[in-house]
Amino acid sequence: MAQGGGSPAPAPFAPAPPAAPAALPPTPAPERLTLIRQRGALLVCIWPEYYAISWRNPRSGDLEGLDVEMAQAFAARLGTPLRFVETNFVEFADRLEKGDCDIAMMGVGVTADRARQMAFSKPYLSSAVYAVTTRENPRVGAWADLDRAGNVVAVAAGTFMESLMRDTLTAAELLVVRQPATREAEVLSGRADAFMSDYPYTRRMTETHAWARVLSPPGRFGDTLYAYAVARQERAWLDEVNTFLTAAKMDGTLARIAARYSLSPIVMY
Repeated sequence: MAQGGGSPAPAPFAPAPPAAPAALPPTPAPERLTLIRQRGALLVCIWPEYYAISWRNPRSGDLEGLDVEMAQAFAARLGTPLRFVETNFVEFADRLEKGDCDIAMMGVGVTADRARQMAFSKPYLSSAVYAVTTRENPRVGAWADLDRAGNVVAVAAGTFMESLMRDTLTAAELLVVRQPATREAEVLSGRADAFMSDYPYTRRMTETHAWARVLSPPGRFGDTLYAYAVARQERAWLDEVNTFLTAAKMDGTLARIAARYSLSPIVMY
């Protein structure tokens, strides 16, 4: 109150606080090819236990298989060194998303669940699903014996066979095998009666294990397209991958490599 009972003194003028600076737009992520060239290497996710696809030969220690050689051809096309990133089917989606690898070249089966996590190239292989049991197993003599009460059917964790068999089996028990355990060991120990896999992997069993017997499915059970996988929303990079794959189909590169690993019956052109 002012002296003498007059009107209250006006409050001193307070200037309005300065406006906050406009937020800067986020820095766009470099294109994938730019990142690869800045890094000096193409990073390719593989599963090193995938026979004829991306397999580490236990005798030589070398990686070999269709996708190993296709990755080498892709790196040569890009004019950059190649570095393999070893992973598995449980972890590879996260590694793609985090940028640990630029592409997964490991016979990735195209499924609706995976399509929500990653982008796929054009398909280059197609395989049905087979069963592997022992020659001596008295409970599994034919495909129809698999889904019987008391039987145990194994699948590798993270593979598309896991969801396929979960939806298919009605009587047999499903055993999901996680590393370092293996499907082969589960069958040999008697903890599982059979395990499910695809054309490339079951070829390994008949070629390298005298105890193994492969059961072919009726028709094309579980028939699945295989493609290369990249992170979502990288359209330019996916186009680059598809350009390479189309060229490899047209010039015979894919066919020649597939023939070396006895995969010609499942190649898609």
